[in-house]
Amino acid sequence: MQNMGEQGHTALLGHSLAAFISVMDTVRLRKLTTRILSDSTLWLCRLFRYENGSAYFHEDDRDGLVKVCRLVINARYEEYASEGYAVLSHKQPVIYQSASGRPGLGQHLCSQLGLPLSSLCTVPCNTVFGSQHQMDVAMLDKLIKEDIESGKLPLLLIANAGTPWAGHVDKLGRLKDLCDQYSMWLHVEGVNLATLALGQVSSAATAANKSDSMTLTPGPWLGLPAIPAVTLYRQEDPALSLAAGLTSSHPVLKLRALPLWLSLQHLGHNGIIQKIRHATELSQLLLQKLKTLAFIKILTEDEINSPVVLFKFCPETNPSSEEGYSIVEKELLDSFNRWLGEQLQQQVPISGVNVVELRDEGTCICISPLQTAAVLGTQQEDIETLVEKLTELVPLISSTISLRLDFKREIQQHSAMLTFKEELSWPGLGCVRYEPQAEGVDEIKREQDLKKINTELLKKLQELDTDIIFSTGPDTGEEVDCVFVGMVTEDVNVPELVDIIAAFGKDIEDSGRLLENMTEVVRKGILEAELQLQKANEEKLMEEGMIRQLPLVGSVLNWFSPVQSSIKGRTFNLAAGSLDSTEITYSTKIQAVRSSPQDTTISPSEKLPGQRLFRRSGASSKSSNETSALDEAEEEANDDGTGQTTNQPVSPSLPAPEEDSNAAGDNALEKTSELPVELQSQEEAEILEEEAA
Repeated sequence: MQNMGEQGHTALLGHSLAAFISVMDTVRLRKLTTRILSDSTLWLCRLFRYENGSAYFHEDDRDGLVKVCRLVINARYEEYASEGYAVLSHKQPVIYQSASGRPGLGQHLCSQLGLPLSSLCTVPCNTVFGSQHQMDVAMLDKLIKEDIESGKLPLLLIANAGTPWAGHVDKLGRLKDLCDQYSMWLHVEGVNLATLALGQVSSAATAANKSDSMTLTPGPWLGLPAIPAVTLYRQEDPALSLAAGLTSSHPVLKLRALPLWLSLQHLGHNGIIQKIRHATELSQLLLQKLKTLAFIKILTEDEINSPVVLFKFCPETNPSSEEGYSIVEKELLDSFNRWLGEQLQQQVPISGVNVVELRDEGTCICISPLQTAAVLGTQQEDIETLVEKLTELVPLISSTISLRLDFKREIQQHSAMLTFKEELSWPGLGCVRYEPQAEGVDEIKREQDLKKINTELLKKLQELDTDIIFSTGPDTGEEVDCVFVGMVTEDVNVPELVDIIAAFGKDIEDSGRLLENMTEVVRKGILEAELQLQKANEEKLMEEGMIRQLPLVGSVLNWFSPVQSSIKGRTFNLAAGSLDSTEITYSTKIQAVRSSPQDTTISPSEKLPGQRLFRRSGASSKSSNETSALDEAEEEANDDGTGQTTNQPVSPSLPAPEEDSNAAGDNALEKTSELPVELQSQEEAEILEEEAA
């Protein structure tokens, strides 16, 4: 919820009072609503220096402009009240708006007025001389003359006193002269109209007082909830205002001004001025702070008087020329600015940061304290916190962009296993994909292996203890075909990072291939075991005969004449993939273990104690010293005092003999303890056979 305060509760109280007053008797209701409307109109006209004006209060901030257009149509087409839209067919009305104006405003006007879209004319902004965001006055004059020559009627011009999310102000003085020349109506809207209430107002905004109408939004400016917008206009004929819907004879409709009437009295003149001045001071403070930061391009044209701050991250090139985007593609730069704006929104939400898309500048970061400060309760400390976060995030973006090319080159060196995927919409180091090395595989199987390996690779990288973020990218899913690497600092060791990604992918692929091979080996082993068991049963039947297989006779015969079975057990070695006999195990009482070649492999994720992941040699020197010291300590602990270490493998313990062994047997055991493990196993088997004999 927004920062309410006492003025917010007063505004909400106005809505309850309006509902209560609406049930009064007609005479008292008419007197009261007329007083409320006249007082509110007088206060707003004096506050924003708009002389001899009338006010229309409306919920939708576009509704006032719709009513003004109807007023102008009734004034310019005298027979419109009697003949209606048929009059417009003789001379089609034309409404002019700036190319940098509010999106969708012209279409909304045509829809509400019943006019075709051909009645809407978009005037381009300056491209050669002057500001790139101001309406081109010379082009407007040319368009008006062409429309007059084609039999159309120039009706109304919509000018900006602070474009949406940019704060650019049109040349209102020259536009007013042009409108007077062609008898057009000039309507002005924008956030800069709030500065009319201050003592020192820029000349560009002062010219808005001469306009025929302007729309104000005091709710966001003053932090008042559910406050209607206000359109101030000048019209001497009350009949035309009534026909356009700007005035009403119904007393209840006039109660829309009651919440604003109460709020203005609660704040007072000084309170209103203080809120607007506080917002402009925040804008100036932020502008001064941004000028001290590197890689920040300020896009606000009127830095002295504009209450809107517009900036973006720009790489270390000449930002005033088009070559400034030669190092980093424009789309990639937009993605980094979008990420920067989102991070500021999350970390400093009270600052009122917005990410905007401009036609010429691309993705930018906009802060308009006049629109958000009163609602969110933004203070100077919040602006300073915002600048501190910018100081932390901007070097991170700069280092990521500088290392992005190195990351691509390192991946190209591992082109046999890794592929760099160009994703300009991803704000990070880049996107990498591990390519399976299997040959002779169909396309469907290869695609499945690719997704499976990269999904496991992503999980394994996310388990690492590092500051780098690995993710699935913008479009997340259960399986991914590549790994997105996030922001990195300048001390990241890119070759080590790429080597570990390649080693992890190779390890995952080999493990999957080993599992598939093991499955086939187990299947073949089971079939071989079944055949050997069937053969052993046949041999048993041949040795014992059919009589011993009978249930009762066989038991009696076995009791009188026991049979020594010659059937031997079987054991399946998964590591070797072979089916072996258990005769050696029962004779030596030791289970034979074959060494697997996989036991000697070293995982690429193993790091020395204290060594950080993906850091350059300067960061890992300390960890290597700690590792060498740790190795020396282990050698000293293993030393037996005679200069020889005792880290030889210990032989397994022998079973205790039933009889006392002689001295020769003891000497033999002492000698066997000095032999390797493989020879010890053979010696133990011979000793056990001698004892059994």
